[in-house]
Parts: sequence; C-alpha cells; structure tokens
Amino acid sequence: MQVVMKGIPYPKQIEFFKSTKRYIAYGGSRGGGKSWAARRKAVLLALNYSGIQILILRRTLNELRENHVLTLQTELKEIAKYDAQNKEFNFPNKARIKLGYCAAESDVLQFQGQAYDIILLEEATQFTEFQKDSLMECNRSSGSMKEKFTPRMYFTCNPGGVGHAWVKRLFIDREYRNRERLENYEFIPSTVYENKYLMTNNPEYVENLENLPEMRKRAMLYGDWDAFEGQYFNEWNRDLHVIEPHKIADNLNRFISLDYGMDMIACYWWSVDTQGFCTVYREMHEPNLIISVAAQRIKELTGSEVIQYVVASPDLWNKRQETGESGAEIMRKNGINNLRPANNSRIPGWRIMREYLKPIKNMYGSETPRIQFFSNCINAIKNIPLLQYDDKKLEDAANEPHYITHACESIRYGIMSRPRITEIKVVDEYQEYKDNKQKQMIQDMMGEGSSANFFLEG
Repeated sequence: MQVVMKGIPYPKQIEFFKSTKRYIAYGGSRGGGKSWAARRKAVLLALNYSGIQILILRRTLNELRENHVLTLQTELKEIAKYDAQNKEFNFPNKARIKLGYCAAESDVLQFQGQAYDIILLEEATQFTEFQKDSLMECNRSSGSMKEKFTPRMYFTCNPGGVGHAWVKRLFIDREYRNRERLENYEFIPSTVYENKYLMTNNPEYVENLENLPEMRKRAMLYGDWDAFEGQYFNEWNRDLHVIEPHKIADNLNRFISLDYGMDMIACYWWSVDTQGFCTVYREMHEPNLIISVAAQRIKELTGSEVIQYVVASPDLWNKRQETGESGAEIMRKNGINNLRPANNSRIPGWRIMREYLKPIKNMYGSETPRIQFFSNCINAIKNIPLLQYDDKKLEDAANEPHYITHACESIRYGIMSRPRITEIKVVDEYQEYKDNKQKQMIQDMMGEGSSANFFLEG
C-alpha cells in the first residue's frame, strides 16, 4: 500500500535522513523545511523497522495538532491506524509514532519510565535543558524491535527560545561535559534559500524574512546563533568585545567582581584605564565551591596583583544558619579583606551595562566599547549574548536558564561599582587632547612667542 508523501527532499534533508549519529540537530533559519523533514524521518523509520517506538514532541498542544497530527492523519490514513485518545499512529508492523507536548516544565515527567527508540524534539529551543535531560532518560531500547538498533534523538531548531543555550552548546559551540562525546553529535544546517518549493511558490515569505530588523534577520534568515529573538544585549559583537590576552600595565587600577552561589561562583578580574575603559582579563567560573575554598582560590589566582576592592553579591552578607557568620566574614577570614556589597539594582544595572557594551570614541579617535573581554573569559563571552528578556518584567533580564546568569550578574556588579557614564567625559577629554596636540605642534613650528598663539586662543 502506498504512502502519500508530498514533496521532494533537498540535499540537506537527505543528509538528515541518512545520518545515524546518536544526537542529530537539523535547522537554523526559518523556512528550512524542518517539520516536513521531521515527519518524513519518523514515517520512514516506522516503515523500515518493525516494532520501533517513536515519540514526537512539540511544546504546546496546538503546535502539535497543526504541525503534525492533522498532516499525518492525511498522509497515513491508508497505512497506519490513528488512536485519537492516545495520540498515536500504530503500523501493521507493530511500529508506533506517539505524539505529545510539554507545555509546563513538569509535563515531561509523564514520560518517565517509558522507553522510546527514537525521540524527536520539534523546535527544540522551546524546551528547557531539564526537559531535554529528562527525555534522554527515556531514549533507550524499547525491546519491541527484532533488528539491532541504537536509540537516537533528533532535534529541529531555530535560534532563540528558552533552550537556545543548551542547543548552541551541544551543536554549535560543541562544548561537551561529563560523558558527552563529540562523535555522538551532528548539526545539519539549513536555510530558506535551499527550500526550492518555498522559493518558487512563496517568494514573499523570503522577502518578509529579508525585511526583518537586523538582529532578528540574522537569526531567522541566516540561522545566526549569536543573534536571536529575545536576546537582551543585542549590542554584543564578538569582534568588538573580545580581544586577545596581553600584558596589563602595572599602573592601571584593578578590582574583582564576584557572584557567589553553591551551584556556581562567577569571579572576574578587571583593569580600568584613565578614561574609564574596562578590560575583563581573568575568569573563575566554577561550581560547588564552599566560601572558604572559593576565597583561597581567588587569592591564588590574584597572586601579587594589587586589587583595589572586591565587589560581591549582597546576599554574601547574610548570616549562615550553620555557622552564624556571613559569607563576607568567612571570605575576610580567608584573606579577602577589601570586600564591598554590590549595587543590585537590576534594571538600572542592565541599562548601564548596555551603555558599556555600546562603542564610543576613545582618546585615540577610534570607536571602542567601554568594556572588553580577554578571550580566556569563555563563560562571560558565551553567556552574555545568551541572556534573554524576562517575559513578565518589562526591561529586566530573565533568570532562566539559571546557569547562564552567574557571569552576567557578576559583570553587572562590576559595572555598577564604577562611576556613572555621565561622570566620565571621554569625548571632551579626547577633544582637549587633540587641541593640546595641535597647539604644541604649531608652537614647535612657529616658536613659543609666535602670533600663532592668537589664533589658537581665539
């Protein structure tokens, strides 16, 4: 019996169909044919492997219905029986495609204890890392197949959303933790320009993407994972804000910013020049350190450097129930003596941080952001562009995913410890520098008593 499968796959979709890696992500831009490829992959697997158990998930019921349920009902009406109550398609060869959704964080727990040979997360960046990790526990051999088959997970995705960080880490940055292994992961990028059907039959859609505001266009049209909808700091530009490490002049002022939590400590070393431009030159981003050990580690990394002050999260001054001492007191006992509590005003702090990221004219006449990071500050460089807007608090940054916020908070504390932008007259000082340079040059040519001074003073 023939299955109705409209459309001809293009090269990137064929690459997706053929891949046998353990974890495969497909997508990038809008209009790349992700949902079509996801359905085709699931149906092809069900037809070719007897007894295979497949789970397709979207974040909401409406998305699930519109993108998959209705379409699959039409395509599979002569080959698989649809069980509306359980939202699943059952094939004559005992293969099954189960459809589900996870609107709330805890909805993923309904799949605990179940086993699926294939799990497909549609629009994976809409799922939290907790949901992804929970589903990985269900991605194991179902025991229903006669053939030998290694369980797999497939992810279709665009930049943006609550899961942007974990998708980018695994498939774009390729940074792996614990037992994650490079050879298990594959990312297959696609763009709307490869979708010949859409380019031919709906060119207006492509034009709409091309007319989007620049940052959104970068994410939605080109699949740029450093620019996405909801990005809090769209001022971030790796080319401007990241510099190679170099020797910090001994005469520059230095300080430390610190966000402490048992889950993570984010500590940064700063230098400040005479114009107020900051360089973040060292990073300590480590989990599970008690306060005394964290203090000792900071001392070790600082060495003989002269640090003016250490600005830290205000909750470090709260008394600890187990000791009756505050975290600040424990730090002082372990050699961190110049502590001060940070100004924790969130929205004003984020606004000023935005000003620091915006390029301005320096004393040499070139455009430079007020803050730059050595390339060894990898977590700050990675997490600042991942910070998103809070859905409920206008102008505030979101606290989720939590693991990306530590570096951002620490940098905000550091910026809030500096003089306000309006108190540093960089442009005026630059003009004064040019005027004095011009005066000196003309005086050198004309002589100290020359009438040229009349024109300079006038």
